[in-house]
Amino acid sequence: MPPVKTFGERIADALVEDGLLSAKQVEELLEKQKKEGTRLIKLVIEKAYVTDQDMVVCMGRVLNTSPINLTKIGVSSEVAELVPKDVATNHKVFPVSRLGNKLFLAMADPLNVLAIDDVKRITKLEVSPLIASEKSILDKINNQDGSKGGATMEAIIQDAQKQADAEAEADNLEVTKVAVEETNLDHLAASTEEAPVIKLANLILVQAIKDRASDIHIEPFEKQVRLRYRVDGALMDMPPPPKNLQVALSSRLKIMSSLDIAERRLPQDGRMRVKVAGRDIDLRVSFLPTVHGEKCVLRVLDKSNLSASMDKLGMDPDTFRRFKSAVDSPHGLILVTGPTGSGKTTTLYSALNELNNPEYNIITVEDPVEFQIPGINQVPVKKEIGLTFAAALRSILRQDPDIIMIGEIRDTETAEIAVEAALTGHQVLSTMHCNDAPGAISRLDDMEIAPFLISSSVILACAQRLMRRICPACKEPVTYPAKIWIDLGVNPKDFDGVTLFKGRGCDRCKNTGYAGRAAIIEVMTMTDDLRKMVIKRSSASEVGKVAVEQGMRTLRMVALDKVREGISTLEQVLVVTAAH
Repeated sequence: MPPVKTFGERIADALVEDGLLSAKQVEELLEKQKKEGTRLIKLVIEKAYVTDQDMVVCMGRVLNTSPINLTKIGVSSEVAELVPKDVATNHKVFPVSRLGNKLFLAMADPLNVLAIDDVKRITKLEVSPLIASEKSILDKINNQDGSKGGATMEAIIQDAQKQADAEAEADNLEVTKVAVEETNLDHLAASTEEAPVIKLANLILVQAIKDRASDIHIEPFEKQVRLRYRVDGALMDMPPPPKNLQVALSSRLKIMSSLDIAERRLPQDGRMRVKVAGRDIDLRVSFLPTVHGEKCVLRVLDKSNLSASMDKLGMDPDTFRRFKSAVDSPHGLILVTGPTGSGKTTTLYSALNELNNPEYNIITVEDPVEFQIPGINQVPVKKEIGLTFAAALRSILRQDPDIIMIGEIRDTETAEIAVEAALTGHQVLSTMHCNDAPGAISRLDDMEIAPFLISSSVILACAQRLMRRICPACKEPVTYPAKIWIDLGVNPKDFDGVTLFKGRGCDRCKNTGYAGRAAIIEVMTMTDDLRKMVIKRSSASEVGKVAVEQGMRTLRMVALDKVREGISTLEQVLVVTAAH
């Protein structure tokens, strides 16, 4: 008698029947499932082999439950309020419609009997389950919550603009820019508590988090205020706030960040924490005076973006083995390089998460501390009182540390202490600003660290970039012209038999063709041959050439692998690895 197939295996079979998965992909997924113990369905979604809606349709067929696409339907507030928000979020359900005594309920898991019983008890209605993706349900819950009372950003902006126009007309006054110094502070403090300003500030933050923005830019100009979100590395224009609310909006954000609203001539930095859809989100806030007022940039620090472990970083097996071997070493210096916003700190946090256990005393020194991790002692740099990276490191070495993470090696003094710590039995992880892994060695040399100390202390250097993922909702095959292959310096025959993809552009990805980003990491393990080259002060290009011969995969090679796997596009390879 053949063994009974699991639910995940039945789903996989159905996806193969529909031509959405290949037998080879299923084989790879089953093998990964055995190693990691992760649910097969979760692995399929993580790999973006199929869209959420295709998965829902397939699961509905296997479970004999009708699928529903929540993004295509509107739900009245009367129906949505039948199930409390906390219950809907907890069980991943959303009421769609009511017909007499029957409630049609979208569910991520239609087999969840406890969810059905809870909804029956609360609503006193019979429940008819429908199946929808977990993401679409949570989005619907949050969007429904945000749309109550018509409180959309556009509506608030329009109301505020109408109010300003009406007041100006009533007073028969010309609305002109008021010098910041002439603003009455009592009036300013009061205006930050007015409903339109509070709603506008809250909605700017909420919308940014829903759009997966990493940064929010509020920029004042002579006749308007520009609002932009950075999503997947690219800045996108949003509906602009009214000019008359510019100062009040800035002051409101200052109050939320515990900053001084009276100071508008000097830069200020702060921090705030907000709760959105049950998640605590930290925001790092920076104000910069410009000729037309203060520019505000908020960096969104979402802990859910952190990889719980290193194997989620997307490295190929050989690169992962090299990286993990270095992280597991008892001592030595590990350097992660790349430009600002390339995910260096996230990679180091993933390594720290792997090492974080009661056996080790782990201390970090950062500027500033971006994510707070339980079990790790994190020290923020404060230059104004003399607490620099170097000063903090000297004290940390007297705290009996096992593992030290340095936010960034910026100067010779910090580099000397880091190298010394690595040579005296500590494991040291740090970031640096340079273009590639071999460049990290040259950077230390430029900081006047002796070559024999570099060769003895550094055990691994890696470089990192983030390339945009193709949107799974509008992914389609594409044929590239000859020019792009020439620009890349790649032979098209290397891609014979490989289907290349591109995003067509849809509502889900705001017509960009991309959704999310994937890390590409180049890892250079220090071998005896490379150490000899470092002592001889060989150039970074010579060191890189030997490292490639010894198995290092460059950023360009890793990026092209992502294209072969259907994760990204050739255009992204050109953008992200332009100097490689």
